[in-house]
Parts: sequence; structure tokens; C-alpha cells
Amino acid sequence: MQRIGILIILILSITFGARTVLAQAGGSAVPFLLIAPDARASGMGETGTAIADDINAIYWNPAGLGFLDYFEPAYGFDPDAELEPYRQVALSFSPWLPQFNADLYYSYLTVGQHFEDLDGTVAFNLILMNLGEFTATDINGREEGKFRSVEFSLGLAYGTIIAEDLSAGFQLRYIQSNLTPTTTASGDAGTGVSVSFDLGLLWKPIDFSIFEDRLSLGFNLQNIGPQMTYVRQADPLPTQLRLGAAYRAYEDEFSDLTFAFDFGKLLVKRDSLGSDPLPVSLYTGWDNPGAEISIGAEYWYQQIIALRAGYFTEPQVAGDRRFYNLGAGIKYDIFKLDFGYILTMEANHPLANTMRFSLLVDWR
Repeated sequence: MQRIGILIILILSITFGARTVLAQAGGSAVPFLLIAPDARASGMGETGTAIADDINAIYWNPAGLGFLDYFEPAYGFDPDAELEPYRQVALSFSPWLPQFNADLYYSYLTVGQHFEDLDGTVAFNLILMNLGEFTATDINGREEGKFRSVEFSLGLAYGTIIAEDLSAGFQLRYIQSNLTPTTTASGDAGTGVSVSFDLGLLWKPIDFSIFEDRLSLGFNLQNIGPQMTYVRQADPLPTQLRLGAAYRAYEDEFSDLTFAFDFGKLLVKRDSLGSDPLPVSLYTGWDNPGAEISIGAEYWYQQIIALRAGYFTEPQVAGDRRFYNLGAGIKYDIFKLDFGYILTMEANHPLANTMRFSLLVDWR
């Protein structure tokens, strides 16, 4: 009950408290919040809602943090050895939209630890999107110097087990979008600020026939929060519903093969008259055409080398992004290095040749 009480209190406290260079997601602000941060999930077609088995769960499904409690001893299980609290650091970097050669960069940092007193894992997250350098001009077109546009978010997440095979989690996030210098020539503010939260559930049935200890199902409602306003325009946050399933198809002392599936639906309703505010958009957003579908697979050999592949698609009316993903990973001691690559069928596609690099460190 203590764990459930902590979760409910913190969720209620945030609920009752409180055009960019990139293509907009359904007319929303800060679309960088929808970029898959880690190379592992990216290499699997951007699937992660039902896997969420490392600290990157803070993005894919904060409920996954609930299952991250203790590390087993490094060299085989010793019942007399003291288990180590789960601690992990994740770093990721990607030159974004390389086909544009526009000096766009995506950076990501997450650190988390299990706390026995809280019956769960707490994680902190920073996402930074560098939108490049621009020239400021006055109302007469005279140059006033250079400036950089950046967007960033700071997140704090908590996940805990609420039943033997079910966990819940949430993330609170501060978001800031600096598109222009402090003020524009007309005197309008060039910075937008907002807050948001995510809610997640992860079910890993332990007594469910052939799916025992193999199946996981995930739910994550991301980026729920008030609209962001700057230059006298209000844009909604990219609120998205994610559903996922993962199944470990094969496992022995040498090999481990997992398949994953994700479904994503952007719950932003916008037309020529403006956008619907929360919580109305959680209902009207279902009128948006199409949804994201992604599938992926991951194969581990002796938990040292990983190979990954996946496919991501959405209908033409929703943006028409379609691409294959390839990835690989290597684990050594407390370090895991992952690589992801987007392979498109169109040579000049904006996402063609996009690469992601991620580093995961077991912080012990």
C-alpha cells in the first residue's frame, strides 16, 4: 500500500498543480519529445513500450522502472551474496536529419537508481535538441548577430511494482523551447515553457500457460500537459498513446531471441481554427488519421553481442514515414554500447542514413 500511495500522491500533485525548424508532429510543439532516444530500441524499429528493461524505460514506459530492483552478482548467482541496488546511466547522441546538413543534434542523458525505502526506482532525464545557428535581423532586415535555437526537457520518473507481475510508473517533465533570442524585433517572447507527465503500466505474466516469463505487455500515455505558447501562438504538446507487446521466442545458455511490436497514436486535434485543449484532445485526437506501427527483433549471443532489425511505418495522411532499422550492440563488464541505423528506400529522404549511438553503464 505504501508504494501505491506514493504513486497516487505524486500523480495527483502534478495533475492538479500545474513553427519550429523540424516538421511538426500533427501540428504540435516540441516534436523532439517523440524521437526515440536510444540506439537499441531504434535498431528494433523503434519498439520499446513492452520491453523497458533498462534505465531507458523512462522514455518508453516508466512502469518498466518498477522491475529494475537489484543486480545479481556478476559471476553467477550466489545465494549468500548481497544483491547490489540497480543503478544505471544512459547516454545517447545522434546527428539529426543528416540529409539537410543543418547542424541538428540530439543528445540524451538518463541516470537512475533503485531505492528500497521507496519500493521502486527513481530516474532523472535530460533531452537536448540543438536546432542549429541562425542570423537575427531587425524589422528592416539588418543583421543583429547570430543565435542558436535549442529545445530541452528535464524529467523525473518513478516506477514501482503494484502486483506480483504488474508495475506502474510516471514521469514529470519540464519543457523549454528557445526558438529565437529572448525577444523578437516585434517584442514577442521567443521562448515557450510547459510541463507534462507520462503514465505507464507494464504487465509480465508469471503464470500464464506458454507465455510464462516470456510475454510482456506495455501501456504508456506520454506528454500530457498544457499547450506551449510563444509569439502569440499556442501549440499543443505531442501527447501520444503507446501500446506494446514483446515475446521472448527462444532462450538457452548461448542465445536469446525477442520479438517486439509497438502501436503509437498521436492524440493531438488541430485544424484551421486552432487546437483542442486537454483533456478534450484525449478524445478528439482519435479522429486523427492513421497510427504508427513498428515491429522489431533482437538476438543476443551469450549476452555479449546483439543484432537487431525492425520496420517502422505510418500512413501517408499521417506523415508517410516508412523505414527499416538495423542495429547492433556489444556488452563488456559494466558497459554496453549500441548502434542504430535508419535505412530508407528513398535516397533523399530526410531520415536517410540517420545514426544513433548509445552507451549504457551499470553504475555500481
